[in-house]
Amino acid sequence: MRFGPVPLARAEGAILAHSVALEGGRLKKGLTLGAEDLAALQAAGHAEVVVARLEPGDLHEDTAAARLAAALVAPGAGLRIGKAATGRANIFATGVGLAGIDAARIDALNAVHPMITVATVPPWQRMAARGMVATVKIISYAVPEAALEASAEAGQGALSFATPRVKRAALIQTEAGAAVNPAKGHRAIEERLARLDVALDPQKVVPHEIAALSEALSASEAEALFVLTGSATSDLFDTAPEALRRAGGTVHHFGMPVDPGNLLFHGDLGGKPVIGLPGCARSPALNGADWVMERLLCGVPVTPRDIAAMGVGGLLKEVPQRGRPREA
Repeated sequence: MRFGPVPLARAEGAILAHSVALEGGRLKKGLTLGAEDLAALQAAGHAEVVVARLEPGDLHEDTAAARLAAALVAPGAGLRIGKAATGRANIFATGVGLAGIDAARIDALNAVHPMITVATVPPWQRMAARGMVATVKIISYAVPEAALEASAEAGQGALSFATPRVKRAALIQTEAGAAVNPAKGHRAIEERLARLDVALDPQKVVPHEIAALSEALSASEAEALFVLTGSATSDLFDTAPEALRRAGGTVHHFGMPVDPGNLLFHGDLGGKPVIGLPGCARSPALNGADWVMERLLCGVPVTPRDIAAMGVGGLLKEVPQRGRPREA
């Protein structure tokens, strides 16, 4: 692409690089200049104008943005691509769910050419319907087609979307003698699940005992199970993990490098995801459990390695009602 000032006599068909104010109007940058535009510029006393002119092998910014956006979105991903304009093509969620971002592919794409860029939300961020997942922006008015093709290849299928697989969940809380209001925990989890269109069964409270909790887990017909204990789970063989095992389930992982949210465990019972929630889940504030429960509800596997990788960025805002504040 050639860029710079040219006499008006040589500007027809070129792209106006900067907006120009005229009496009674304005020529906006990005406009492909026609004869009438040049006549208006001449009448306003301009002898030359700054333009961008495509060369052989170049792609117009809108064509490039649309082509790259189409390459990024995996087939059937539940994402919608907006119309490209001013070198930008936005990509939106069509419903609630989690944004799947292949960060390595996006990084590789952004390293191909400085004028070809893609910005996304963080991987597995929860999205509302019509939320913007990514934006493709071609910074210059045109880019070499070869560079665009290399970027599209590097980022092929980098964007996906995971929708909720669960329609109904249950929260089982335990009483351990402490003055904990079970309605508060139930309400906090219900609000979280509603963001993913998941219904929560009526409140269920049992004694903080392995047998009672195991029986409640076995009896539930919900598609996903959450446990919120009256006494914090402090070990892999504490009351709640042991209750899951006694019910015939498996504990996959305990603990996570996210604060608040350290005292989380997760596993499964007959193929149903089971999450032992930390006490901070009684607060509506973001905690580590949100990242795990949202993924599992949307059918995204969560391995111990995935949880270990949550530490960077895992220092979250402290929950006000915490028993031992960080600064204490």
